[in-house]
Amino acid sequence: MTASCGLCETPLPGGYLCDDCTAKTAGRLARMPRLYEELEPFLTPGPSTGERTSTRPAEAGLPVDEGALSLRGPGGIVGVLEDWRAAVCADRRVVTPPRGGPIARRVEAAARGLAADLDWVAAWWPVAGEFAAEVRALEGDVLSVVDRNRDEARRRRVGGCVAIDPSGVVCGAVVYHWPGESRVTCAWCGCVYGPSDLLALAGLLPSAA
Repeated sequence: MTASCGLCETPLPGGYLCDDCTAKTAGRLARMPRLYEELEPFLTPGPSTGERTSTRPAEAGLPVDEGALSLRGPGGIVGVLEDWRAAVCADRRVVTPPRGGPIARRVEAAARGLAADLDWVAAWWPVAGEFAAEVRALEGDVLSVVDRNRDEARRRRVGGCVAIDPSGVVCGAVVYHWPGESRVTCAWCGCVYGPSDLLALAGLLPSAA
């Protein structure tokens, strides 16, 4: 009886994952230990985005990235992989490895164990599609944190915000431009600068307003 891949729904003569989705899942499992390590830099508080050039003190530094903290915690990468490994072991009627030790090593062990059973998963496990989808989503969650923070690291300082509040005080906060943005917003006062303002803003200082 013809079946279909549980992830991409490609028709199959049998089994639960097509060869392409099996190979992609294997690649994602192989990358998990490295992705776990790539999240570590984002656990350190970042610099302020509300730096002031004049009238007010800088805002406090940004907190750690909550996404990175969650993914590196017990319920994140390691929890997802170990839960799936336990489910595979239960259905194969083999002993589930104990959980313990540094999380980085547990991530590596769980990913390696799942990869070792992937041929069985693809051919015989009815929930193979759900498993592959969650591994894919887990990779996407990690990359969203890493890519977002990499973009923030590439931000460009445009100039000082020249907005004036009702009392006549110039804002003066440093305004930044992130890659791909057509306009910038002052993190302190919320003033928005459009494309035509960006070049002019770079040459303006609060004292010139």
